[in-house]
Amino acid sequence: MDQGSIARILKQVSGGEDEIQQLQKALLDYLDENTETDASLVFSRKFYIAQWFRDTTMETEKAIKSQKDDDSSEGTHHAKDIETTGQIMHRAESRKTFLRSIIKTAPSQFSTLKLNSDTVDYEDACLIVRYLASMRPFAQSFDIYLTQ
Repeated sequence: MDQGSIARILKQVSGGEDEIQQLQKALLDYLDENTETDASLVFSRKFYIAQWFRDTTMETEKAIKSQKDDDSSEGTHHAKDIETTGQIMHRAESRKTFLRSIIKTAPSQFSTLKLNSDTVDYEDACLIVRYLASMRPFAQSFDIYLTQ
């Protein structure tokens, strides 16, 4: 991954959100901007929103499950795990709120919310997609699957 390009995109896309949310917004801006030239991008935009929402929900469910597992075997790391679970829950809720706001916004209205339409070009959009895909659980555990 080209971390320099990711850092450049993050600088261009200003906002108080976390890094993942900024990249998601940049990619959605790109898709929304180019829907007139390629109708399949409308589907891609909806697919990404749905997938990210599902991922956030799964992350929250895993945090709750791990917290319940820790409750049954209270150990020395219990307080630290609750704090981490709380942080995961807070981040997940902020991402869900962000995605809900995008879902409620019509694509034509979403383009007016863009800060800079020249932020992301095709190559940057491909890089963002690869970067976000590398953050998914399957991509992170791919080496384990290959080893087995």
